[in-house]
Amino acid sequence: MKITTDWNDALKEEFKKDYFLNLKRILKEKKESGQVIYPPKDEIFSAFNLCALKDVKVVIIGQDPYHGDKQAHGLSFSVKHCSKLPPSLKNIFKELHRDLGVPICETGNLESWAKQGVLLLNSVLTVTKQSPGSHRKIGWELFTDKVIDILNEKENLIFVLWGNDAKKKAARIDKSKHYILESSHPSPFSVKNFKGNSHFSKINKILKDLKKPIIKWDLK
Repeated sequence: MKITTDWNDALKEEFKKDYFLNLKRILKEKKESGQVIYPPKDEIFSAFNLCALKDVKVVIIGQDPYHGDKQAHGLSFSVKHCSKLPPSLKNIFKELHRDLGVPICETGNLESWAKQGVLLLNSVLTVTKQSPGSHRKIGWELFTDKVIDILNEKENLIFVLWGNDAKKKAARIDKSKHYILESSHPSPFSVKNFKGNSHFSKINKILKDLKKPIIKWDLK
């Protein structure tokens, strides 16, 4: 696990805290017991490496990584180029198409969003294979709370909270300085309340009003 951007300086004291050292111990023990953990160790902090703190404009928060093989690579809702689109991501693309007319793409790799200033952050950054939610309450929530606190020091960020785990972070966000967009999670179980949220057009309208470059959502 390594962060190569300015996030490293912002989080370096967090890495020394007891809860984080305990988190690393738990992950090591899980791996030594034969559990397969996603994403791979060198991709856990991809969100921070692809979107430096100084560049963040939008924060899209999800739950925990995909738990299937060759899917998760450290960005919320994103999958590797070789992966089949998960149902949640299909629903995101359907809403993007409905909202802005963006063609539904066959690749689910969202790195291009991250490189434009979209921090694709999960509340929990690791998961055991085929066991969704398995790494809740081992320390990641404390770590991502700290990430929110750091982001709070900036101004005029757009926080996009999809699902109940993400919405829990709303209490830490300074609403007098930032924008918050909320909806249900795009999974098939709650997609009926995700459809029609128009978050993509709303994000770009806010960015235009702030005189910031809009996000080019098309992955092609």
